[in-house]
Amino acid sequence: MSERANASVIPFKMDDEPEAGEIGQASAQNPAQNPAERLHMAEAVRMAEAIVFASAEPVSEKQLAARLPDGINVAAAMAELQQIYARRGVNLVRVGDAWAFRTAGDLAFLMSRDTVQQRKLSRAALEVLAIIAYHQPVTRAEIEDIRGVETSKGTLDTLLETEWVRMRGRRKTPGRPVTYGTTGTFLDHFALEEIRDLPGMEELKGAGLLSGRMPSNFSIPQPPADPDALTEDEDPLTDIDLEELGLLTPRVTED
Repeated sequence: MSERANASVIPFKMDDEPEAGEIGQASAQNPAQNPAERLHMAEAVRMAEAIVFASAEPVSEKQLAARLPDGINVAAAMAELQQIYARRGVNLVRVGDAWAFRTAGDLAFLMSRDTVQQRKLSRAALEVLAIIAYHQPVTRAEIEDIRGVETSKGTLDTLLETEWVRMRGRRKTPGRPVTYGTTGTFLDHFALEEIRDLPGMEELKGAGLLSGRMPSNFSIPQPPADPDALTEDEDPLTDIDLEELGLLTPRVTED
């Protein structure tokens, strides 16, 4: 089960719906659109609102495009909807390439009674999570090389259970070790639009998370622009791989 302890990202649905005129307000401010186009966009915005509102998971722009009328600029429609909800108790937020409604950050205290207190991650798990986030795709051996100590299987299992980390593929090296990367749930939990929104070295120093006396050659790698895409030295996970890793029930062969 996924662990979520951040009340500010708890989905919260309101009983009152935006007025129809409010939905079209942003469109009406664009003089380049004729009345018919504005009406068409306003209806598409209402449809997108309904789709995202009804979904328990963030909805990708690809999914929205498949369900909205042909020719609709999905990015523009979502920008309008985001503007409509900017000052509401519920905000429309971008999660990677997907969209979701989330409780406004300044109202998180109202959700405290609904917060489930989860166990804290160990220091080892936090270190491994940080390494995976910044160095992905990364293998267990590479994680151990960076940390300088052995990483237990239980630590990786814990991160996989939170659904913040996933098995990406297999490295094209002897032994074909599994590579690890972060997930959309990781972005959602830490309120990141994309993986490159992770704090850099100066931000980490300013937050007191890095010593001011770091070695002169110390650097933090830039996470990949598209963490979901396999790199040239990775193979995708096959059904056989998933069976070996215990992620797929073995197929029963008839004699």
